[in-house]
Amino acid sequence: MSSTEFDLYRASEEHEMLRESVRALAEAKIAPFAAEVDEEGRFPQEALDALTANDLHAVHVPESYGGAGADALATVVVIEEVARVCASSSLIPAVNKLGSLPVALSGSEELKRKYLTPLARGEGMFSYCLSEPDAGSDAGGMKTRAVRDGDHYVLNGVKRWITNAGVSEYYTVMAVTDPEKRTRGGISAFVVEKSDEGVSFGAPERKLGIKGSPTREVYLDNVRIPADRMIGEEGTGFATAMKTLDHTRITIAAQALGIAQGALDYAKGYVRERKQFGKPIADFQGVQFMLADMAMKIEAARQLTYAAAAKSERVDADLTFFGAAAKCFASDAAMEVTTDAVQLLGGYGYTRDYPVERMMRDAKITQIYEGTNQVQRIVMARNLPR
Repeated sequence: MSSTEFDLYRASEEHEMLRESVRALAEAKIAPFAAEVDEEGRFPQEALDALTANDLHAVHVPESYGGAGADALATVVVIEEVARVCASSSLIPAVNKLGSLPVALSGSEELKRKYLTPLARGEGMFSYCLSEPDAGSDAGGMKTRAVRDGDHYVLNGVKRWITNAGVSEYYTVMAVTDPEKRTRGGISAFVVEKSDEGVSFGAPERKLGIKGSPTREVYLDNVRIPADRMIGEEGTGFATAMKTLDHTRITIAAQALGIAQGALDYAKGYVRERKQFGKPIADFQGVQFMLADMAMKIEAARQLTYAAAAKSERVDADLTFFGAAAKCFASDAAMEVTTDAVQLLGGYGYTRDYPVERMMRDAKITQIYEGTNQVQRIVMARNLPR
């Protein structure tokens, strides 16, 4: 690997300027509502409004469809900085990418213009429907069916654990078109609209964290959609789904990274102010060692995440390994860092009057969704770099 290639993932001056602007926006327009959003379990409308007004809600959309055309690292920076103050709000840009990337990767030009353009304009969010009640880690075990009927497909089934369901206008839905082939050409991808007849939603899940981002079941009851809403060719849906996750697992790494950074930042400020035995607890070596370990884990996670983002942009051959590694490492680090942040605040850290317990709860999901970290380790083992 040449030094030039090695340096490609480094954040440029433009990326750092983007970070400063997103951080300022997040602290002014999103952070003030984060505790309330969590406490009430309500969608962070203030965050959506602020992100949309500043073209930060779906920065990955190419300029040719009216988007910002941000590269993968810029998208990571946006998600990281929003997650630093509110993990629920960071799922707005993250899930918009997850839901729409199959269209960007495999959709026809007509489909891209039809759906990426309104997404870029902020006219509707995009969700991703892969998991089902009996198909979680085993996504190929899905039962949702799509049956061809002339110039239409009719979809029936249930999708579970769908982020921002009910709020999003558009849904990428994976469904079985050939039960005999399953993952070997029997699953296809479609765009379903919230307004399509037969689409409905379950009650919001009662979750440990990310309470401001609704997670609901999506019910498809004889949903009849035009055949041209298929993403790519029939039978290519599972391959598109897996290709999508190679890229979007990096956004979960970014979210985890932001949560961890927010927890460290708050804990650093607290230990400088909190006094025991006549001096700030930041002066005690035990506390200093904890902070050093937290910062070390975060920086290691950041470097791996940014390297993975660069590989995502280039679509390198080892992207699958790096996407899984970044997601796995950063989410494990976030869980460790937020747990230590609670410890550093002592009894106060255990109360909802301080944000670190929320950050700890929010961090947990990053180890679970878009593939559990056990699954990430399987993916890495099967794709070990040379």
